[in-house]
Amino acid sequence: MEVQETRVQTDRILTIPNILSMARLVGVPVFLWLILTKEDGWALFVLMLSGVSDYLDGKLARRWNQISNLGRLLDPAADRLYIVSTLIGLTWREILPLWLTAALFAREAMLAVMVLILRRHGYPPPQVNFLGKAATFNLMYAFPLLLLSDGSGWLAWTASIFGWAFAGWGTTLYWWAGILYVVQVRRLVKADATAD
Repeated sequence: MEVQETRVQTDRILTIPNILSMARLVGVPVFLWLILTKEDGWALFVLMLSGVSDYLDGKLARRWNQISNLGRLLDPAADRLYIVSTLIGLTWREILPLWLTAALFAREAMLAVMVLILRRHGYPPPQVNFLGKAATFNLMYAFPLLLLSDGSGWLAWTASIFGWAFAGWGTTLYWWAGILYVVQVRRLVKADATAD
């Protein structure tokens, strides 16, 4: 398993990238409330701001040498919480079918078990790989489009087509990345058992 990690460049907590990640986390309950109360325009606006800040926090952290342990925790946590809150909101409103939500939650549960196994063997959680980032990217495009599809007219019809395409690709890549993590964890555990 790749245990290579991006080197921590600062121990500071109050950096611009960390503040952007914290703002994204604060936006999660606001976003969920907006979806549940059918304030779709505002929900899409919050999601768009989240996407922009997600891009900026990583870019600025690298450019300004402000990669931190806190930032490496906050960024993926915010991504996962937005995905979870969107799944809850869209499933509650019956925009997403229950089977798709269950498939995505099952993958999250599988990864949580892998992190526990890694921790028991003294390893950090796996770094996000390109496949995982691509999966998140697809899902983050799918959800706003599916939210837009909850209506009528050509815009809703077009959003539905593209939203379901991104959802299909995202779910497939999400599981593929998850399976690769399982394979990596298995190899690590097997190597540890051989070394003992």
